[in-house]
Amino acid sequence: MKFKAALLHVIVIAGLAMTSAAGASARTLQLVGFGDSLMAGYQLPPAQSYTAQLETALKAKGVDVAITNAGVSGDTTAGGLSRIDWSVPDGTDAVILELGANDALRGVSPDDTKKNLDAMLSRLKDRKIPVLLMGMMAPPNMGGDYGARFNAIYGSLAEKYGVPLYPFFLDGVVTQRGLQLEDGMHPNADGVGVMVEKSLPAVEQFLKGLPTAN
Repeated sequence: MKFKAALLHVIVIAGLAMTSAAGASARTLQLVGFGDSLMAGYQLPPAQSYTAQLETALKAKGVDVAITNAGVSGDTTAGGLSRIDWSVPDGTDAVILELGANDALRGVSPDDTKKNLDAMLSRLKDRKIPVLLMGMMAPPNMGGDYGARFNAIYGSLAEKYGVPLYPFFLDGVVTQRGLQLEDGMHPNADGVGVMVEKSLPAVEQFLKGLPTAN
């Protein structure tokens, strides 16, 4: 009888451990999309923003994820730096960082843009929050020298911090009028869909590397 009782005790403990492990592995990944109007979904319903469409696409792939939209229209890298500590709450598993377009439109010095992005990446690293960095490109009217300095920022910082880089957030949309709002700058809902489709493999690869996903 003592042997049976001991065996039953072991079985119960093993069962509890398996249940606990299953519960831990099933935890929803908490992501934050941190950026400007391109992340926020300028003039779009919330359900059509990049974060919302990306969350839907990931769930369709079987990824248990919730993505908070921390995009602020008009935000520069300086604005992002001023709010990143409170816009990315404790418990965040990863951040998709997209900023810099408004810096380029306003002719902000690439040195300042790089400094601000560097500080944001440093703060997130200190908090042990992984980052997927979304690259941006300067508009052609800013000139070749400005463009070269600005466009090099993202690859340089990705290498410095060892974070994955998606080269151009607006890939597939920037020259397509049918995928843009009337302002010719922001994506419409279909344009956001293209952005999600093109960036999805990079996001999936990023999520697979998260400690919480293993």
